Amino acid sequence: MPLLEEEAPRDPLTLFRRWYREAEQAGAAQPDAMALATGGDEGPSARMVLFKGIDDGAFVFSTTDYESRKGRDLASDNRAALVFYWFATHHQVRVSGTVRKLTRSASQTYFAARPRGAQLSALASRQSRAVKSRDVLERAVLELAARYPGRVPLPPDWGGYAVRPRWIEFWESREDRLHDRLRYVRRRDGAWRIERLAP
Repeated sequence: MPLLEEEAPRDPLTLFRRWYREAEQAGAAQPDAMALATGGDEGPSARMVLFKGIDDGAFVFSTTDYESRKGRDLASDNRAALVFYWFATHHQVRVSGTVRKLTRSASQTYFAARPRGAQLSALASRQSRAVKSRDVLERAVLELAARYPGRVPLPPDWGGYAVRPRWIEFWESREDRLHDRLRYVRRRDGAWRIERLAP
């Protein structure tokens, strides 16, 4: 079905939620996986992260070490881009905007939802730092598991982020590569302008 401007919802988050549900229903492999691109003092960088939902109109991604490469990038330049791609539905969504840290309590909520093993790994690992060996990491996890037999504390320098979109582009594969591309651009008054892009 063509992606038509006149049939598109006025709010891009409505369309995003619809496409996300469709990807889940179509059996897309890990539909919450998204690419995050940042630019900092070390130059541009991209990596896969996990989408955790939409909060107050912003795309939330999972807790991370604020001293990691992505954390340092976002500290020096709070602009970022996201890409979702669902082969199962032939849809892609691109997001560009500004990033803010989540509150400590919100980060705690997301951290608490992680499996215990992932919590221990976060506490044991200084993300993006060089380590001597995998054995060092595994021993650190075992030591922390013994130290914290119950609740694992949120590391002091860990937290989540949210990207407030400046624009969101929806791409749908079409025959002969005449793809549909609609971009929502946020206006000064907060409303969205819809424009069609050439494929």
